[in-house]
Amino acid sequence: MTKTLPVLSFAKLDEGMPMPHLLDIQTRAFQSLLQPDGKGAERSDMGLERVFKDVFPIQDVNGNYSLEFVKYALGESKYSVEECIERDMTYSVPLKATLQLVVMEEVGETTKTKRPKNIIEKEVYLGELPILTPLGTFVINGAERVIVSQLHRSPGVVFEESIHPNGQRLFSARIIPFRGSWVEFTIDIHDVIYVHIDKKKKFPATALLRAFGYGINADILRLFYATKDIDITGKLEGRAQKREVLGTLLAADVPDPENKKGEPLGKVGDELTLEKFNTFRRAGISKVKVFAGYTALDLRDEAQPTTTRERQGAHILAFDVADPGTGEVLAEGGRELSDTLKKKLLKAGVTKVDVLLPAGRSESPLIKNTLLKDPTHTEAEALEQIYALLRPGEAPNLETARQALERLFFHPKRYDLGRVGRYKINQRLKVNVAKDHTVLTEDDFIAIIRYLIELREGRGYTDDIDHLGNRRVRSVGELIANQFSVGLSRMARLIKERMSINNDPERITLDDLVNARTVSAVIQAFFGSSQLSQFMDQTNPLAELTHKRRLSALGPGGLTRERAGFEVRDVHYSQYGRMCPIETPEGPNIGLITSLSTYARVNDLGFIETPYREVKNGKVTDEIRWLSASEEEEYAVAQANARVTEDGHFTDELVLCRKRDDYPLLAPGRIDFMDVAPEQLVSIAAALIPFLEHDDANRALMGSNMQRQSVPLLFPQAPLIGTGLEEKVARDSGAVVIARRSGVVTRVTADEIIIDTGDEDAKTGDHPLARLKQHDRYRLKKFWRTNQDTAINQRPLVHVGQKVKAGQIVADGAGTEHGELALGANVTVAFMPWYGHNFEDAIVLSERLVKDDVYSSIHIQELELHVRDTKRGREEITREIPNVAEESLVDLDERGIVRIGAHVKAGDILVGKITPKGETELSPEEKLLTAIFGEKAKDVKDSSLKVPPGMEGVVIDVKIFSRIEDQVVEKDRGERIGEVRRLEAEEKARISEAMFAELRDLLAGQEVGLMLKAGTVEEYLPAGTKLTKPELDGITFADVDLKTLRVANKQVNERFRAVLDAAQAERAKIEEKSEDQ
Repeated sequence: MTKTLPVLSFAKLDEGMPMPHLLDIQTRAFQSLLQPDGKGAERSDMGLERVFKDVFPIQDVNGNYSLEFVKYALGESKYSVEECIERDMTYSVPLKATLQLVVMEEVGETTKTKRPKNIIEKEVYLGELPILTPLGTFVINGAERVIVSQLHRSPGVVFEESIHPNGQRLFSARIIPFRGSWVEFTIDIHDVIYVHIDKKKKFPATALLRAFGYGINADILRLFYATKDIDITGKLEGRAQKREVLGTLLAADVPDPENKKGEPLGKVGDELTLEKFNTFRRAGISKVKVFAGYTALDLRDEAQPTTTRERQGAHILAFDVADPGTGEVLAEGGRELSDTLKKKLLKAGVTKVDVLLPAGRSESPLIKNTLLKDPTHTEAEALEQIYALLRPGEAPNLETARQALERLFFHPKRYDLGRVGRYKINQRLKVNVAKDHTVLTEDDFIAIIRYLIELREGRGYTDDIDHLGNRRVRSVGELIANQFSVGLSRMARLIKERMSINNDPERITLDDLVNARTVSAVIQAFFGSSQLSQFMDQTNPLAELTHKRRLSALGPGGLTRERAGFEVRDVHYSQYGRMCPIETPEGPNIGLITSLSTYARVNDLGFIETPYREVKNGKVTDEIRWLSASEEEEYAVAQANARVTEDGHFTDELVLCRKRDDYPLLAPGRIDFMDVAPEQLVSIAAALIPFLEHDDANRALMGSNMQRQSVPLLFPQAPLIGTGLEEKVARDSGAVVIARRSGVVTRVTADEIIIDTGDEDAKTGDHPLARLKQHDRYRLKKFWRTNQDTAINQRPLVHVGQKVKAGQIVADGAGTEHGELALGANVTVAFMPWYGHNFEDAIVLSERLVKDDVYSSIHIQELELHVRDTKRGREEITREIPNVAEESLVDLDERGIVRIGAHVKAGDILVGKITPKGETELSPEEKLLTAIFGEKAKDVKDSSLKVPPGMEGVVIDVKIFSRIEDQVVEKDRGERIGEVRRLEAEEKARISEAMFAELRDLLAGQEVGLMLKAGTVEEYLPAGTKLTKPELDGITFADVDLKTLRVANKQVNERFRAVLDAAQAERAKIEEKSEDQ
């Protein structure tokens, strides 16, 4: 059996759930981008599918052409990940889109309607799309890169508060879209609501409402006020009654009883002054309808006793209340809310109703003040004013102005909240708009103004912009989709230009219109130079894993380290279980670059979720629920180390819990959830520190960061004291090799492990050559150079004949021992002085640590030499270097290139090269003579590649690349071709072996119909011969003409042909791959 490290666990707590795969944040996001399993119409409206649908159809200005998107398809990668790294290539797949060009024609000469005349459909190549490797990285030009996930402000609506120098609280609301204009509502010190569009000049909010069609004051007032009747038969007595009646606005025209056809005594929106009040009384009018303020009332709130309610006056319903299910009116507006009615409404599922403001409570003056400040009085005036602000200098046309406003907020191509923005607005404003409706609605604007009124009245709450409910993660899929959208938009602009230039609908083709270079250029620029596309930190497995799980607030559309204040960098209570409060850089990026917590995941909307165990009636269950930061707000969560009995009940009467930013002691019955594990709070790097809870926060931060700087040792040692996460990190980082299927090890070398998974697995396969998949081959990485020049060297952990299970670790990698992360060494440390040699931060090492290579590590440097044609002649690789002693050339071969395995030190020649240094350029005659006779330039200088100072080591590989053929290159190429051919022959032999085994199984018990010797018409076995097992074992299939072989059973013949065809196809694949190499 594989040697495993003995483990003694001191854990007092069971894990609430297994930890999710640590690379999920990268792999899940990329899957949602490509949706590789879907075909055309089956794909969801997300990722690339969404981008294509947003950009297409593309139409020209005259409506003659329309280019429509049908579907996209992804090809296969030409090279494997390892080959791309070796050849300095990009690991990518071809992306092709099927497009339809619809050519239109006019129906008649007089009408302007058009109909399709011709439809051209074609698959168009859009370039190479880099794809994610199984380990969550991208290979770009041979280097492994990571796309870091970005934290940014979530689209949606945000309410904020500021304090004016005079001490007044001022509120504002901002609508943040995914794409489009920013809108801000502000309340000034005079209680007027203003609107700013894209930070342009402000204008009253009521002007915006008028532009939406609420043209007159009465229409606007009806949006924010209920109506009530006022009895005006009696005199106004007392200051309170006057305050309640006078100053209100009329909700309906008051006709003159004596002259009903004439001018009314009062119009809608007129203020009810004392003079008007007396006029109405004298005219004999008993009641007038006025606008009245209202507020929401929660029927479930039993805090107010009946006596208090009676003393204050009963609540009056402001509007009709309907049944949520049937829509039937349960109570009319103006009716008193009695206890009986309250019970009836609660029974019907109504929890909140709007009631008129009680007597003595003043109404909000915001709308009235804004109307007074509003210079516009009609819809047309409002449209003209807004258009003048948006497009100054242009003469406004009413229809043009209406269309401009429509396009600004309500057109999907110009404005997009995204699914996230719509979700946040629905959640915050309690509006019920379809989640796929990603533009604003008039109801959104009205709801925002209503909420600002609530805030001004002292109800509601403002948003914390640092709360993780208002910050979301843009992961790799979304970042690439955004770049793709930019590339496609540029391509669409070009297509429109080409459509308008083309005047011949008969000759137009898709190739004339589509130029995919724009898309490829944007994608390449993103992967090559974006702030979020980073050279992977490959120092050790933990460094790789941490880099892939990193969250950055920097980058395009994010913060800048100069502008970011203290609040955004600080630890926030909503980060619990989602972002690590410990691991962050110590420099100027502190708090802006963080890490995902161990159990955290990113949901479809981009919000970070963490799992909790549900607590029901004081009992902890095994049900897991994932909560985002905003969903968790209302719940009380117990810690993972809260004491629990075996059946799941809390042992303590009061349990320390967490609710928002408070830590109350609660009775078990009031607890909603419990943490799944203590390490849920921190990142992987911090969770690897034993006894983290006893560590000072600053030292823990340094420890988390410094673990990533540890280089893999020559002889790794797993820690004697760990936290139990060491194997999980080694496994999920991809450093170790894991068996895909169970089986028996049949071959182990330093380079590969072969596991036989057994005949049964092979026979159950649908593929005619399923037996080919009987053996799993694992190629091990031997002395691979990493991005940081450390070495990856995988070592087998199994032996021939050993049985292995699926998921078992079969080979160690860099920085691992027996499948566990091993970043350092277990050494004995003494805290004592030693002749002052360990003064301050100095340490004294035992000589044994050096002698036994305890802390020795291998580093691989790549050195390059270019041979060019210069003005003075061609440079040359040679062993004949002027003024160099023969002993300095001892490790060079006849070509002048160092041999593999040579031990070299600083100053040694690796490649001999001479460069002509003549002052004059060669004449055409001399160049010709040099070309014919190969005359060496007399005056040359030594420009050989030498080992840099301070370096010593062994040459492990030499690669030669050339655009022109010469002797040096030919020899190297010949050696490489020989190696490729050898591997090709091995693979073909493996295919033949699997094919013959399959044929033997098929033919067992069958009667021969026709079996000829290969290349002849002579029978190998006579017709009618029964093929028994001994008979089949004696047949050498290489000598049989398999193409003409027939047996009596027709079905067996068909299967037989399928096996031959499958083998031929596999051979063709091998040959094609060899040719490419």
